[in-house]
Amino acid sequence: MPEPVVPGDADAGPPAHVEPPTVALPVLSPTPSAPARRGFGRTLTVRAVLVTCAVALVAVLVTAIVAVPLAVRGAERRDQEALAAQARLAAEVLRTRLDRGRTADEERLIRQLRALGIDAFLIRAGAADRPGLPPRVVQRIGEGRNVSARRVVGGRRALIEGRALPNGNGVVLSRPLTTGLWGQVLRGLWVPLLAGLAAGVVAGLLLARRLARPIRTAATAAARLRAGDRAVRVPVEPPDEVADLAYALNGLAAALATSEGRQREFLLSVSHELRTPLTAIRGYAEALADGVIEPGEVAGTGRTMLAEAEHLDRLVRDLLALARLEAADFPLEPAPVDLGRLAADAERTWAARCAAVGVVFRVEKPDSPVPAYTDPGRIRQVVDGLLENALRVVPPGAPVVLAVRPAGPEPASGGVVEVRDGGPGFTDDDLAVAFERGALHERYRGVRKVGSGLGLALAAGLVRRLGGEIVAGHAPEGGASFTVRLPADPYLIRTSV
Repeated sequence: MPEPVVPGDADAGPPAHVEPPTVALPVLSPTPSAPARRGFGRTLTVRAVLVTCAVALVAVLVTAIVAVPLAVRGAERRDQEALAAQARLAAEVLRTRLDRGRTADEERLIRQLRALGIDAFLIRAGAADRPGLPPRVVQRIGEGRNVSARRVVGGRRALIEGRALPNGNGVVLSRPLTTGLWGQVLRGLWVPLLAGLAAGVVAGLLLARRLARPIRTAATAAARLRAGDRAVRVPVEPPDEVADLAYALNGLAAALATSEGRQREFLLSVSHELRTPLTAIRGYAEALADGVIEPGEVAGTGRTMLAEAEHLDRLVRDLLALARLEAADFPLEPAPVDLGRLAADAERTWAARCAAVGVVFRVEKPDSPVPAYTDPGRIRQVVDGLLENALRVVPPGAPVVLAVRPAGPEPASGGVVEVRDGGPGFTDDDLAVAFERGALHERYRGVRKVGSGLGLALAAGLVRRLGGEIVAGHAPEGGASFTVRLPADPYLIRTSV
């Protein structure tokens, strides 16, 4: 039975106008919107105000803990210094009068001091004029030494300032320690506390507004991205964290725009490839239905329609394989494989196909086995896809080479499968995007024969799933070469993503 002839766009049978098939995009679940109601304390403004108020409160309390004892000691020191000044003055006044007995000057001085809240004791010849002073204080004055201390006088703690005079005389002034200093200072904290809280509220509002503005801008940009606006960009401004967020969103928008552009190009390419066999099948079907095909041509027409249907089926299978390639349920059945035997099996299939179009097919393999651990069906799918791409572009008389060899001197190194051709080959720029879906299809459509743009992407994905690597390069035959390196270690096979 002769090989079916697969017509191209130019010889696809009677003309028929066919609309390109509609490509159904996946339906995305609606993104949940932000909650309309937020509880107290959920917004950045409220939290910033609470934090700054708490900081202000802690600062005031810490200041109080440190400052109140200092304030109390400072007040007592001032009272002590004032009492010392009074004691010096009283000693000067009474220096020459204590030896004369109780005088009117003494009584007047004592009354004046008592009016100031100061109690005065007169020491004559080492004895106090009345009880109440600690004996140790009286003794020191009698010995001619001054006294400055805190002692219990009359059952109360008091500040004492004593000044010694000649002949065992002297004067001692005492003032009860001021009570309620702690309460006074603490009561005075209300004003700075309220001022600190007010400052915290203002600072929190300003800080929250400053921090929330770029976040709101980013949220607005993200919402526009979700709505499909890929031209949105966020201004980059300090601080560094906000700038990093802006860079990330801008990069995301650019990546989405690039990805969607590639998807559109890919869908256009796939639509074009699907339309070609559909146009041929429909045209021949209409011709059969209208009876314009002679009875002797019916068998050939049927073979042509079958070939186009197989082409269409292959495209659909490639699309499904690409869609499932990274899924966890993508079937892999790895096992030890002799790549030399795989090359021999492929030679039986491809030698005849190449000879039919005048292309020289050659297999290069060593005499010894080339072991690898891979899925034989999937790696054969990769080899068939690479050979089909080569056969599409190689002119008659040029070679197509399938070569296998060990990856290294040790059996554990794995194996290498290589497909080379003598076709037009690729530029260095082409090699960089050779395995991107539809990239070469877009570059060379209308320039030379191209496929759907799926084969190389599918081959690269399959090789990655099999734990290997694939590289595109320049072949010594003058065209392109594709080198597939496969592992010999079963643990390198990625059975799931």
